Amino acid sequence: MCCRTLLFIGLIFLSSCSFPDNHPEIAVFSISFDFNHSQSGWEADFADLPALPTDSSFYELQVAYTHLPPNLGFRKSIMLSGNNHSDDLFMFIKKKITGLMPNTSYNLVFEVELASNTPYGSVGAGGSPGESVYIKAGASQIEPKKMIEDNRYVLNVDKGNQSMPGVNAIVLGDIAIPSSTSEYTLISRSNASPSSQPYIAQSNNDGELWLLVGTDSGFEGITTVYYTKVNVLFSTKY
Repeated sequence: MCCRTLLFIGLIFLSSCSFPDNHPEIAVFSISFDFNHSQSGWEADFADLPALPTDSSFYELQVAYTHLPPNLGFRKSIMLSGNNHSDDLFMFIKKKITGLMPNTSYNLVFEVELASNTPYGSVGAGGSPGESVYIKAGASQIEPKKMIEDNRYVLNVDKGNQSMPGVNAIVLGDIAIPSSTSEYTLISRSNASPSSQPYIAQSNNDGELWLLVGTDSGFEGITTVYYTKVNVLFSTKY
């Protein structure tokens, strides 16, 4: 789905949404990130795992700005990989957006494109490697960071847990691909439809929001995904 299509669907979606005020004017704009061109300032990290010196190696945590698997052509992406020994691993990317109106509520419509290799119906320890790995997207006024709590790395914003949304993230879907293949396949997940969950976030005093995209896993094994694009439609009433 191209950004123009996202904008069109998003406008239809917004017509059914309510905002905190009753003014009729709506400001709409979109921001697109194509990781084939650059990493665009997005940073990656991991949460929901024990905070021990050996955890990065035990969980096989990997981040790289690298090429997609060969069957998908010579394109660049942000790769995240980890072995979910905790049955709760969160692998995420984040990006600060500036130039927004301060202390203003924005309705956000996300479209996330990534490559996955886990077919529908796959079975694994703790859950399916496809349907039990949930793609989340959201935003926060502060930078999403891991922090230590009870000897665990947890996120400092509310992303929810696995299939459940939080204040700072909603579930866009899972990483399952069609059951007819096990090769890496590009998939797109979005909340750009009237039946999807709306998401509203408020900018901070400086007109900033931190975008958050990640996978929240209930599958106790290795998950490797390649993010290729993130498109976000912003709208607000004023």
